[in-house]
Amino acid sequence: MPAKPPIFATLGCRLNAYETEAMKALAAEAGVAGAVVVNTCAVTGEAVRKARQEIRRLRRENPQAKLIVTGCAAQTEPETFAGMDEVDAVIGNAEKMEPATWAGLMAATEKVRVDDIMSVTETAGHLIDGFGTRSRAYVQVQNGCDHRCTFCIIPFGRGNSRSVPAGVVVDQIKRLVGRGYNEVVLTGVDLTSWGADLPGAPRLGDLVMRILRLVPDLPRLRISSIDSIEADENLMQAIATEPRLMPHLHLSLQHGDNLILKRMKRRHAREDAIAFTEEARRLRPDITFGADIIAGFPTETEAHFENSLKLVEDCGLTWLHVFPYSPRRGTPAARMPQVHGAAIKARAARLRAQGAARVALHLAAQAGRRHDVLLESPRMGRTAQFAEVVFAEDQPEGALVSAEITGHDGTRLHARALP
Repeated sequence: MPAKPPIFATLGCRLNAYETEAMKALAAEAGVAGAVVVNTCAVTGEAVRKARQEIRRLRRENPQAKLIVTGCAAQTEPETFAGMDEVDAVIGNAEKMEPATWAGLMAATEKVRVDDIMSVTETAGHLIDGFGTRSRAYVQVQNGCDHRCTFCIIPFGRGNSRSVPAGVVVDQIKRLVGRGYNEVVLTGVDLTSWGADLPGAPRLGDLVMRILRLVPDLPRLRISSIDSIEADENLMQAIATEPRLMPHLHLSLQHGDNLILKRMKRRHAREDAIAFTEEARRLRPDITFGADIIAGFPTETEAHFENSLKLVEDCGLTWLHVFPYSPRRGTPAARMPQVHGAAIKARAARLRAQGAARVALHLAAQAGRRHDVLLESPRMGRTAQFAEVVFAEDQPEGALVSAEITGHDGTRLHARALP
């Protein structure tokens, strides 16, 4: 009977999904079989609860398998998972990227292998050549974070900021383009800190310009979430002059009130966010913005919250990721006066409703326009601004198709392919 391949379950962010792909490759090389691996998230207390729930479910479904827990929650609170009867081993975020871990996994008797993540000085961005759909690949260029926002546990799960050298990134993207990918997305935990730990301290804009110069056959380059206060001159120059850099930025804003931003220990004021979006829009009029916003942060009053609602309009945001605040044990914010749960839920709902209205407004403005759409499936793709587009007839998956927008349904554009 053939060996049963390992089962991987991923919780949390895109970077976790990237690292799961790397772990699959490492496990295959090591011949790992009959194991269940849970790659956890630690961003909120709710994320940890979901991880425990997933572990129990997978143990019920795989009673004989060796069950390994890794990821950010395993890194920040290994004792929580080591104390679960369902768990056989707990592996840290650095250890999960080491070939030696997987080579000795099935025979290892040590239950917890979690070292000091702050001592890690390199990131394993070279392990796999991206992942994603057949059309879009994600490339990790940075890991970790040097900042200490009061609501965030992630630096203690990911360690300090560290960058993949530009040459490694460029070579990886060249291979991806050679394999037919039409879009590459640069990812990281704190993307705009890329380069600070490299010789000469290059900036993210330098990396973007280098990729576009050295990989001329790459049709589309996209940037994932950035901290707008750290946007450098070359990044702004790329926004202004490089049509292959997609006109879509997701901003880590978190709130619209200056007092709450200070209590979050963010490095920008609301005025900075507004100034950045105005300048980016001046340089690239067709640009759209997404943003992360937290509803119900400790001490948030209705007046504070109204400033977040106003920020959506003042910055011209389109794609909102709304997070109802939940206390994360081990963070300063968890010790602050908390907002009542019902108020948090109601405020998050109001932000989401405003976000939906902003999306509908953007979609309505596209009627009759022509867009190049990157096909993620035969009948669905995305514009350069990341709006979802649906077709009535099949299109070649992975291709860039010129299309005319015929309408929308409030969440997606409808289009017909042009000859």
